[in-house]
Amino acid sequence: MGESFGDEFTVVEVTSDPGAATEIWLARAKPSQAVTLVLAAVPEGWTAQVLPAVLSEKQQETFEEVNLEPGEVCKLSSE
Repeated sequence: MGESFGDEFTVVEVTSDPGAATEIWLARAKPSQAVTLVLAAVPEGWTAQVLPAVLSEKQQETFEEVNLEPGEVCKLSSE
C-alpha cells in the first residue's frame, strides 16, 4: 500500500544549472515526497531542494486557494 501524501504544503527550490536562475514550486505533499514530485515535473537534470519554511496562517490560506490536490505541484515563480 502506498504512503499518503498528507495534507501539508512544501515549498521547493528548483535549479536548472549551477549559477542559473531558480524556480520556486509548491507541492501539496510531505517534505519527504515533495522533491520527487517536483523533479518529475521539471526537465531531466534539474536539481531540487526543500526550502525550510514555517508557513504563516495567511500563507497557508493563500496556498489553499491554489486548489492543489494531495500529490500535485505547481510553479510559483522564477527568480
